[in-house]
Amino acid sequence: MITTDILIIGAGPTGLFAVFEAGLLKMKCHIIDALPQPGGQLAELYPKKPIFDIPGYPSVNAGELVDNLMEQIKQFQPGFTLGETAVSYTKVDDEWFEVITNKGTVHRAKAIAIAGGLGTFEPRKPTIENVADYEEKGLEYFVKEPEHFRNKKVVIAGGGDSALDWSIFLSNVASEVTLIHRRNEFRGALDSVEKVQDLKNQGKIKLITPAEVTAIKGDGKVEAITVAVDGQDPYDIETDYFIPLFGLTPKLGEIGNWGLNIEKNAIVVNNALDYQTNIDGIYAIGDINTYPGKLKLILCGFHEATLMCQSVYNRLNPGKKFVLKYTTVSGVDGFDGSRKEAEKAVVKKID
Repeated sequence: MITTDILIIGAGPTGLFAVFEAGLLKMKCHIIDALPQPGGQLAELYPKKPIFDIPGYPSVNAGELVDNLMEQIKQFQPGFTLGETAVSYTKVDDEWFEVITNKGTVHRAKAIAIAGGLGTFEPRKPTIENVADYEEKGLEYFVKEPEHFRNKKVVIAGGGDSALDWSIFLSNVASEVTLIHRRNEFRGALDSVEKVQDLKNQGKIKLITPAEVTAIKGDGKVEAITVAVDGQDPYDIETDYFIPLFGLTPKLGEIGNWGLNIEKNAIVVNNALDYQTNIDGIYAIGDINTYPGKLKLILCGFHEATLMCQSVYNRLNPGKKFVLKYTTVSGVDGFDGSRKEAEKAVVKKID
């Protein structure tokens, strides 16, 4: 069983920043996310695309922002349950919530912060008749452990950043990488497109366009896929793995059955105070919540995370007064024994 002060559901930028704000208040956090890595849609959908409205950053790539947030919270030692979704919650007693994931992992926390962005991301699946028969049997929607594909034949389908980036990465891992896209043009970062072109020229990536995968074949696991190329008869390609990367579809998921007030697929919160839901001790921050005047911006999520942590602190420490100090004055003490502080002023006589 995993025990923590605040259980954060969602490892996007808002959830990650909440770890920092909680750490300043000496509260431990653990994060659950359905994706195999932190960062939410920033990491999964557009890691190389620039963001222009983060204070202090005229421009920052989404992936770089995630890396910076991870570095910022490292000293507060958050725990992560990745590749799992929160399914159910119960109130154990007046102090503890218990949350169980789809894989049976049990978490106990004194407060819950739902920071799931647009919701649980589910992969868009190819329209192939027997696709469900091969899921996790050679058909993968995420690359969780790249070494799993070492010296294997891999077919990737898709035309965005994820398809391009994983084709590039796995070209140095798999014995054979084939990238299939239904168009000749790719919608991704220019440097990724150029890198794939270079790897194709080197013979490290086989590129088939415009084409679609129309069937999966194999006895109990993926052994081949059928490709339909414009103007040609369909043919089979032997492969160990088929990875369709067609993007993700956001859904509220099982959290929608928790008894929370829901409005247009978003969780209603009290924005006048602390972004708490109608269930005492459960908060919702970031794009997943709604209230009058709501703006779905990362910087708004950061603000909501800050006020949420203040509320949880008061909840966990009733009657204890917290005096807010600027980090430039108080410094930052990590749970790992580290300390960050401004350089101290030196008193020295001037002759």
